[in-house]
Amino acid sequence: MAVLLVPIIAAGGVIWALRTQGAPEETADQYLAAWSRQDYAAMRALVADPPPDFESLHRRFFADLKLTRADFSLPRPSGVFAGPVVDDEGVAAFHARLIGARDWDYDGELRLVERDRTWKVAWAPDTIHPLLTIRERSLRLVKQREDPLKVLAADGTPINTPDAPGSVQQLVEGIRQTYPDRFKAKNDADIGLYQGDKLVRTVVEPGGVRPLQTTLDLRVHRAGAAAMEGVSKPASLVALRASTGEILAVVNKPGGFNRALLGKYPPGSTFKVVTASALVAGGVEPAEKVTCPAEKNIGGFPFHNAGFEDFGTLTFQEAFAHSCNTTFGEMSVADLGGARLAEVARSFGFGTAIKPGVPAVRAEFPAPKDDTDLASAAIGQGRVLASPLNMASVAAAIASGAWIAPRVVKDAPTSPDNPHPLEPAVASALRKLMPAVVTDGTAAAVHFPAGTAGKTGTAEYGSGAEPPAHSWFIGYRDDLAFAVIVEGGGAGSAVAAPIAARFLDALS
Repeated sequence: MAVLLVPIIAAGGVIWALRTQGAPEETADQYLAAWSRQDYAAMRALVADPPPDFESLHRRFFADLKLTRADFSLPRPSGVFAGPVVDDEGVAAFHARLIGARDWDYDGELRLVERDRTWKVAWAPDTIHPLLTIRERSLRLVKQREDPLKVLAADGTPINTPDAPGSVQQLVEGIRQTYPDRFKAKNDADIGLYQGDKLVRTVVEPGGVRPLQTTLDLRVHRAGAAAMEGVSKPASLVALRASTGEILAVVNKPGGFNRALLGKYPPGSTFKVVTASALVAGGVEPAEKVTCPAEKNIGGFPFHNAGFEDFGTLTFQEAFAHSCNTTFGEMSVADLGGARLAEVARSFGFGTAIKPGVPAVRAEFPAPKDDTDLASAAIGQGRVLASPLNMASVAAAIASGAWIAPRVVKDAPTSPDNPHPLEPAVASALRKLMPAVVTDGTAAAVHFPAGTAGKTGTAEYGSGAEPPAHSWFIGYRDDLAFAVIVEGGGAGSAVAAPIAARFLDALS
């Protein structure tokens, strides 16, 4: 801008005076632009009486806050009643946006004065930040040592802590694996005002990271853990809220492998919940008479009941309660077929990828190759595989009337077809069949709380005349659904069912 001569009338004639060059806003803009690009020489040229340590103070500010970039600018008021950028006192408010290990915004002030016919910045330490009123003060960023992200149980209790139960810590690691970016949050540090090396006060607290909310109920978890005390073989328990699919507890004993979510096992007779659903949907009534011989040749392979027990003629409900392998194997071939059983299995989540917020396997029901393969699949043997979580969601579907994809992270995404309603007649019939297992069937010797419904499972694996077996029990009571497995535990009625009863008793 050109320097203009301004006339001043004085006694004895006219005196010509030089007018101040430029405008205070221009100086403020130039100063802030130079600061944004860390051009301290250009900044210094715009300061009236800059101190010898001008540059070092600014460099220390940048280094102490571990900044990678900083942007400084003047707000531009608009509208009829907007005030000037620089007020009558020569003060210009500016906005700072700091980018680095901790992003941070703040507002400061530049004071403008006329000096040697130009506008200059009247600099003081608080020009850098309003809290830096003396040279001995500084703003520093301090990194926090623990996770910036809080992982919470359903009641808000932090669970990513060293004192959380082992199975819960295992789940937290699974959540970390699923949501790595949530655990890399930048706002894991605070900014403190220091005088020398003494903290005066914390200016910015760690935070800005939304906690990750889980569905875990620590009371339910403790009941599950207590129920498995004294179990010497590897075991798992999963509990769900049937109406929502929310995972309330996941207990693995011992730790190391999350068999509850990642283990793949033949579900044994617990899969008869699915087979019975398919038969009921096809018209079979609970009171319908069926036969349950001790042994039955199906497709050239001899199938037999546990202990070769012969129940003769009985109702379909009784065949389910006594877990008749020969009944279900024969009816699956005569009344269902592989395609129909596979279709119903899919409605219970088999073949569906589940994403509860932690790594988890899908249940598998390969298309049966022949009648023997179909009869094996109908009783949860052969190539059918499922995790305890998969089977807990099967029990939950009967309790709620719909298969709902399980989740342990509150905001875990769900598919458009979730939930998948069951046919009303199927849910109604299975709500009669499953309680009969506890009152009159394979689990009748176990003392369950009133209102419990379930299904035992003894899932053979390996080879030999008497192969080893996993012990299963799945069930529900009110809105709580669950699954228990004991690897190599043997009969479901003798091992897994008592664990389930202790679990429910602890919550009663």
